[in-house]
Amino acid sequence: MASAIISGLLEREHYAADEIACTCGGDSTGPDLAEATGIHYLADITTALHEADAIVLACKPQQFATLSPQLAEAASGKLILSILAGTPLTRLSNTFNRARNVVRTMPNTPGQIGAGVTAFAPLRELIEKDTLIVENILGSLGNFHEVEEADLDAVTALSGSGPAYVFEFAAALRDAGVHCGLDEGLAESLAIDTLLGAAMLLADSGEHPETLRDAVTSPGGTTAAALGVMKAADFRGLIDRALAAAKTRSLELAAD
Repeated sequence: MASAIISGLLEREHYAADEIACTCGGDSTGPDLAEATGIHYLADITTALHEADAIVLACKPQQFATLSPQLAEAASGKLILSILAGTPLTRLSNTFNRARNVVRTMPNTPGQIGAGVTAFAPLRELIEKDTLIVENILGSLGNFHEVEEADLDAVTALSGSGPAYVFEFAAALRDAGVHCGLDEGLAESLAIDTLLGAAMLLADSGEHPETLRDAVTSPGGTTAAALGVMKAADFRGLIDRALAAAKTRSLELAAD
């Protein structure tokens, strides 16, 4: 996700490569990212933070507890933007207690191609300068929405985890097509193009999903037969329970 943010920022020319620096833990992700994008890599980024205006936390959530006090001190007066899953604003602000503001976000993986959606919640109202920084960073991933922090667990369940549900549905369509007699490669291609086309139509039409569904469905036809099976199996109830489980788990992770 850090790579997606940096690539998007550079592509949209919000920042030049020499205005961005990264670091990492005990692996090669930082040097690899710097080599791929032309940004700076600093094994110890603490000194450079004194000149920075904003800091993006993109480490693993379990690494957050290992951040050095010197790093938090260097972040004094800076804007902190976190993409750490399950890490609440209270915990972020306790660590970065001298930051000028802290923003918690929940992006999703289509941000890797600029087609993501991110919800964000600031600790306090953003000043104009910080609004522009947040919009530039999150806009590099796709669309974004400001929400209350209390909504972020539900956002995690819907859009954060949502791509996995779509991928699972694509796999189910492929397998069902194979069971109906199609070649696997053709079935997968048809499933991908169908999902892509339907999503584009939904986005462009401005119609509710139910309206477009009904436009495809003729009484007594093939689509009606398939939808009848889904209704009998409580398809919507299944999705509702799946999101509820994801939200519950998000709440549990935030409480750990």
